[in-house]
Amino acid sequence: MFFPVSGIEVNPLIPFVVAFVVSFFTSMGGVSGAFLLLPFQVSVLGYTSPSVSGTNQVFNIVAIPSGVYRFFREGRMLWPLTWAVIVGTLPGVIIGAWVRIQYLPEPKKFKMFAGTVLLYIGIRLLLDVIKNKEGKKASTSDRDPRRHSVTQVASTFRKVTFAYDHEDYQFSPLIVCLICFLVGIVGGIYGIGGGAIVAPFFVTIVGLPIYAVAGAALMGTFITSVAGVAVYQLFSLIYTHTAIAPDWILGALFGAGGFFGMYAGARAQKHVPARIIKGILCGCVLFVSIQYIVGFFK
Repeated sequence: MFFPVSGIEVNPLIPFVVAFVVSFFTSMGGVSGAFLLLPFQVSVLGYTSPSVSGTNQVFNIVAIPSGVYRFFREGRMLWPLTWAVIVGTLPGVIIGAWVRIQYLPEPKKFKMFAGTVLLYIGIRLLLDVIKNKEGKKASTSDRDPRRHSVTQVASTFRKVTFAYDHEDYQFSPLIVCLICFLVGIVGGIYGIGGGAIVAPFFVTIVGLPIYAVAGAALMGTFITSVAGVAVYQLFSLIYTHTAIAPDWILGALFGAGGFFGMYAGARAQKHVPARIIKGILCGCVLFVSIQYIVGFFK
């Protein structure tokens, strides 16, 4: 099948299956999988124009709702964290999209940037796996559904406290917004909405349980991806010298696979130890980042 916007030809089953498999595992950690699908599009499919970032965010728009719905249904949506992510990353994504178009149009420079971002994520996850934080399952029994849900204890602009699995956790919404603004810029450039960076940040630096932040990270990624697609579509009317508008058909095809993969991953998450989830993400991220960085110097 030929996709005229991206200029590539591929069997439609390939994007669907790849997105399903990737999203099944990454959604457990609150990551859509877009950060792995982008190098697949660039390196395997040969889709290297700036519009690949917008296409990647189309994938997020189609795929993420199923995972968010599942987390919401199971009572694992931490709304104060979700809104802090959205407020912080939304303006950053708009700035990032402009930077991608204006300063990083060449595939080689873009790969180096993407590789550096992924290397940082991978190192943070690797350190966390080595320390063996949250190395157990969210619960040793499925008989008490309250152990799988997030309960908000107190919420102010300065501090939010919530309970999960009989333990209390807290974070500062203001600090989260500031960090997410910077993350949004990176996410806008990379075309991932920022979720692949904020989820590891919440777990490794803020110290929140991965089971409780996954839904918030995905929801934040969804909202910012909507804004990112709109920005890329708008910029395509201004910067007419290169392909900027997303390939909606290809993005929707990836999104369809991700839709089913995320639902299955969100449902299976509470049965999988956090260390395994982090280990899977860490291996994928480090592999792709090393490939990109080495390829830049060849």
